[in-house]
Amino acid sequence: MRLPNWLGQHLAAFRAVLVFTVVLGIAYPLLLVGIGLIPGLHHRATGSLISSGGQNVGSKLIGQSFVDSSGVGIPRYFQSRPSAAGDGYDPTASSASNLGPESVEDTADSPSLLTQVCTRSREIGALNGVDGARPFCTRSGVGAVLRVFRRDGLTGPVTRAVSVNQMAPEPPFIATYGGVPVESAVPGGDYSKGVVVPIRGDAPSSPAVPSDAVTASGSGLDPHITPAYAQLQLPRVARVRGATPAAIQRLIDDNTTGRSVGFMGAKRVNVVRLNLALDQEFPVR
Repeated sequence: MRLPNWLGQHLAAFRAVLVFTVVLGIAYPLLLVGIGLIPGLHHRATGSLISSGGQNVGSKLIGQSFVDSSGVGIPRYFQSRPSAAGDGYDPTASSASNLGPESVEDTADSPSLLTQVCTRSREIGALNGVDGARPFCTRSGVGAVLRVFRRDGLTGPVTRAVSVNQMAPEPPFIATYGGVPVESAVPGGDYSKGVVVPIRGDAPSSPAVPSDAVTASGSGLDPHITPAYAQLQLPRVARVRGATPAAIQRLIDDNTTGRSVGFMGAKRVNVVRLNLALDQEFPVR
């Protein structure tokens, strides 16, 4: 007996659902679980966890923040990169800030990427006893950006200049621009008709604070910093821990990974593993 066409189509669809459920819903997951149990892969498949004192304290693949309740870096620890993942290094909210190089002007709701970088550089410089100055940053730690008004719109003499990231009564970072006094912005002021002009300032082209110290990774979870950032922090950590710089350098070297496959990327230091090694060898009493 020949089945009706509509019934045959439904049975074919049911068989396809049954086959794909078995293959993709049962066999494939079990295959991956089996691969994860292979010696040498099991540790990675379970999250590359790091243990201390018999307890899991983190993963070598996910960074952590080493700050106090006020968000200030704890001096005895190497500091990680900034993180835009949730409240910082939240693996359930992996993300970036999504701010780009044109984000130079603060808004009422949030600081620009430039101001975030300037603020971080100033704070990190203060924590490590170096000058945190950067190009296009004011000494107070905000973006050095003007809105410049000209007589003929985009051309002609300057008629007005406003430091848009500094609120009155704070004095502007420069006194004059184009022959006119620079003003500080006022809350709620509309400066949209002015041209955005970042001011480089006199900061060195190679700041003492490296770029990875002031910018977040794309995932917000990167546990690594550059060797340059580790070197910046070494004297502080050695002093607080009561250890010699050579001893701290040895731990840095032990937790430094070379280029991937020998040529991709750059050398990097795993901050989570480094700080754990510090607590084990040079505990602060």
